Amino acid sequence: MAPTRLVAHDSIHTLLQRNRSWAQRVTAIRPYLFPSLANSQNPQILWIGCSDSRVPETSVMDLLPGEVFVHRNIAGLLPANDLSSLSVIQYAVEVLEVKHIIVCGHYGCGGVMAAMQTKKLGLIDNWLKHIRDVRARNAAQLAAISDPEKKTNRLVELNVIAQVHNVKRHSNVIDAMLKRGLQVHGFVYDVSTGHMNLMEVPKDPDAEVYGVPDNVPEGLQ
Repeated sequence: MAPTRLVAHDSIHTLLQRNRSWAQRVTAIRPYLFPSLANSQNPQILWIGCSDSRVPETSVMDLLPGEVFVHRNIAGLLPANDLSSLSVIQYAVEVLEVKHIIVCGHYGCGGVMAAMQTKKLGLIDNWLKHIRDVRARNAAQLAAISDPEKKTNRLVELNVIAQVHNVKRHSNVIDAMLKRGLQVHGFVYDVSTGHMNLMEVPKDPDAEVYGVPDNVPEGLQ
């Protein structure tokens, strides 16, 4: 039976009851899953995405616990000095040796919508600056889009492209791309349909500066 939605008057104990029901359902189908996860994890994917509650990575990809290593923050940003994301990428690439890094944005992103405005919002403005930098670099392209929703959606896409470029500039990512065929992808999730779409990410204009390879060597894809 499909689980019901959590409602406002449910207590914290309801979550524990739901957890037990979920664990029983999963165990009935895959009795060895949880015992195997107790020993180790071997995810093939590092997911870098937004904290938005509507984009639960394991659910939208129809995967199981243990299959996705995850880093999420407001708008899925990867600033060069962010120790949290740097640590996650290092562990995923060097220790877990994931095969794919997915940077996923989503339409209707509150962080991107806030970055489209000039209103001061306090502390979060320091974080939104990274999206506004993307907006500034693509001002002419965005100015040519008259529809506000389409303009915001395009900034979502441009932000994904920018973060894919940021990921691929990391030295450990570059090494893994060259040595074992690590793949980096840009996705956009549509919350209105539940569909993810693979983006065509153009070559980083500064790729040569950072030593980002053009292609993965043959035989490693």
